[in-house]
Amino acid sequence: MQPEIILLEQKKCIGMKIEMSLAAPKNHLLWGSFMPRRKEITNNSTTDLFSLSVYKPTYFEAFKPTETFTKWALVEVSDFDFVPNAMEPFIIESGLYAIFKHRGDTNAFYKTMQYIFETWLPNSAYVVDDRPHFEILGAGYKNGDPNSEEEVAIPIKISTIPQ
Repeated sequence: MQPEIILLEQKKCIGMKIEMSLAAPKNHLLWGSFMPRRKEITNNSTTDLFSLSVYKPTYFEAFKPTETFTKWALVEVSDFDFVPNAMEPFIIESGLYAIFKHRGDTNAFYKTMQYIFETWLPNSAYVVDDRPHFEILGAGYKNGDPNSEEEVAIPIKISTIPQ
């Protein structure tokens, strides 16, 4: 599973957020609130959905499943002229990302993440950068389907430590 390394252009998004941890996930609450209201966002620039995580800068230094982070449910928009009530704008800044294809349902997602962080990243010329991580839930995404496909975007930068 080799990623595509891209320089992502800035993306304007609108959505909802929730604080959670891996030990106490709240994805169902977030998406359960967002999905019935996503049609209120009238200036979509794509039909893709973004599941985005904002971690503290030290999150990966001493990993604890109880450590909290901010999880967003987002859609990309052309502008912020109209932001529905109880939703917020979010800008994904331009930067280098490793894009992996995940195939399978959410129960198999940990295997993809395990590969990225335990196999690919330590053997690459990159380290994780302090920017949002996200999944792009496009046309191939089918919640709970073993044939589902999504893109996993990991922010990276060139390692300053020789490999």
